[in-house]
Amino acid sequence: MANHKIGLRKNLPLRLGVGIVLVNSKNKIFIARRIDNPKGSWQMPQGGVNQNEDYFKAALRELKEETNITTVELIKEIDDWYTYELPEYLLGKLWKGKYKGQKQKWFVMKFLGEENEINLKTKNPEFFEWKWIEKEKLTEVIVKFKLEVYKKILEQLKKILD
Repeated sequence: MANHKIGLRKNLPLRLGVGIVLVNSKNKIFIARRIDNPKGSWQMPQGGVNQNEDYFKAALRELKEETNITTVELIKEIDDWYTYELPEYLLGKLWKGKYKGQKQKWFVMKFLGEENEINLKTKNPEFFEWKWIEKEKLTEVIVKFKLEVYKKILEQLKKILD
């Protein structure tokens, strides 16, 4: 079975995606807990890019689809692309088994709305709980296979927000 997964991983592409670092007026970061990951891990909003879709528009669309949030302004598009690969136990299960991980473009955005705008009970809910945290805590609460990406994002946030 392990050899099959190695072959599967090698042949699968990375999914093109976007991620959103949403910052409130106190420079705290929005994170949420996924419905399909009950282990207590949190993440920032993120999602796939449709064919020929502008990356920033994809980020705005994903943010609205996952959180109902639309009242934002762009602070900065992070220049680098970040990638992660799925752990073996998720390989072949997520994204209908088409991808081994994601290559992501990240955007830092300021939340300008009222908190009652945030609604996780969307058309296709992905999250069941959300909160604002200090940016330094990001790497403590994230699902392990995304840790390296979040460490790199945290380095960028220190330059952008401090």
